Amino acid sequence: MPTYEYACVDCGQHLEVVQSFGDDPLAVCGACGGRLRKVFHPAGILFKGSGFYSTDNRKGSRTAGDGPGSGKAASGEGSGGEARSAKEPAKETA
Repeated sequence: MPTYEYACVDCGQHLEVVQSFGDDPLAVCGACGGRLRKVFHPAGILFKGSGFYSTDNRKGSRTAGDGPGSGKAASGEGSGGEARSAKEPAKETA
Protein backbone atom coordinates (compact mmCIF):
# COMPACT_ATOMS: atom_id res chain seq x y z
CA MET A 1 0.00 0.00 0.00
CA PRO A 2 1.29 3.48 -0.80
CA THR A 3 2.23 6.11 1.75
CA TYR A 4 0.61 9.53 1.31
CA GLU A 5 1.78 12.78 2.85
CA TYR A 6 -0.75 15.38 3.95
CA ALA A 7 -0.22 18.97 5.11
CA CYS A 8 -2.66 21.04 7.15
CA VAL A 9 -3.57 24.34 5.50
CA ASP A 10 -4.17 26.05 8.87
CA CYS A 11 -1.42 24.84 11.23
CA GLY A 12 1.11 23.51 8.67
CA GLN A 13 1.52 20.11 10.35
CA HIS A 14 2.70 17.30 8.05
CA LEU A 15 1.64 13.68 8.47
CA GLU A 16 2.21 10.48 6.53
CA VAL A 17 -0.56 7.90 6.24
CA VAL A 18 -0.47 4.42 4.69
CA GLN A 19 -3.67 4.05 2.65
CA SER A 20 -4.88 1.73 -0.07
CA PHE A 21 -5.87 3.09 -3.46
CA GLY A 22 -9.57 2.64 -2.69
CA ASP A 23 -9.52 4.64 0.57
CA ASP A 24 -10.92 8.16 0.64
CA PRO A 25 -8.31 10.90 1.19
CA LEU A 26 -8.12 12.49 4.64
CA ALA A 27 -9.85 15.86 4.92
CA VAL A 28 -9.57 17.00 8.58
CA CYS A 29 -6.39 17.67 10.57
CA GLY A 30 -6.24 15.70 13.83
CA ALA A 31 -4.33 18.45 15.66
CA CYS A 32 -6.35 21.59 14.87
CA GLY A 33 -9.38 20.45 12.86
CA GLY A 34 -8.23 22.37 9.76
CA ARG A 35 -8.35 21.28 6.14
CA LEU A 36 -5.73 18.77 4.86
CA ARG A 37 -4.26 18.67 1.39
CA LYS A 38 -2.07 16.02 -0.26
CA VAL A 39 1.59 16.85 -0.75
CA PHE A 40 3.03 15.61 -4.05
CA HIS A 41 6.74 14.92 -4.52
CA PRO A 42 8.61 14.37 -7.79
CA ALA A 43 9.67 10.83 -8.57
CA GLY A 44 13.27 9.95 -7.80
CA ILE A 45 15.67 9.24 -10.67
CA LEU A 46 18.04 6.32 -10.45
CA PHE A 47 20.73 5.86 -13.10
CA LYS A 48 21.86 2.25 -13.37
CA GLY A 49 24.76 0.84 -15.31
CA SER A 50 28.46 1.39 -15.65
CA GLY A 51 28.19 5.08 -16.46
CA PHE A 52 26.16 7.78 -18.12
CA TYR A 53 28.53 8.46 -21.03
CA SER A 54 30.31 5.13 -21.31
CA THR A 55 27.70 3.55 -23.57
CA ASP A 56 25.75 6.53 -24.88
CA ASN A 57 27.00 9.31 -27.17
CA ARG A 58 30.57 9.81 -26.08
CA LYS A 59 33.26 8.83 -28.60
CA GLY A 60 36.52 8.02 -26.86
CA SER A 61 38.23 10.10 -24.21
CA ARG A 62 39.20 13.72 -24.68
CA THR A 63 42.67 15.04 -24.07
CA ALA A 64 43.67 18.63 -23.39
CA GLY A 65 44.27 19.37 -27.10
CA ASP A 66 41.07 17.79 -28.42
CA GLY A 67 38.63 20.29 -26.93
CA PRO A 68 36.47 22.60 -29.01
CA GLY A 69 38.52 25.71 -28.16
CA SER A 70 41.98 24.39 -28.98
CA GLY A 71 44.04 23.47 -31.99
CA LYS A 72 43.96 24.65 -35.57
CA ALA A 73 40.26 25.49 -35.69
CA ALA A 74 40.57 28.00 -32.85
CA SER A 75 43.58 29.78 -34.36
CA GLY A 76 42.02 29.99 -37.81
CA GLU A 77 44.45 27.58 -39.44
CA GLY A 78 42.81 24.96 -41.58
CA SER A 79 39.38 26.53 -41.32
CA GLY A 80 39.21 26.97 -45.07
CA GLY A 81 38.37 30.67 -45.14
CA GLU A 82 41.93 31.89 -45.56
CA ALA A 83 42.96 28.97 -47.75
CA ARG A 84 40.24 29.64 -50.32
CA SER A 85 41.00 33.34 -50.59
CA ALA A 86 44.74 32.67 -50.98
CA LYS A 87 44.23 30.09 -53.76
CA GLU A 88 41.84 32.16 -55.86
CA PRO A 89 43.61 34.75 -58.01
CA ALA A 90 42.28 38.28 -57.95
CA LYS A 91 40.09 39.07 -60.95
CA GLU A 92 41.26 42.01 -62.97
CA THR A 93 38.94 44.12 -65.05
CA ALA A 94 40.37 45.69 -68.19
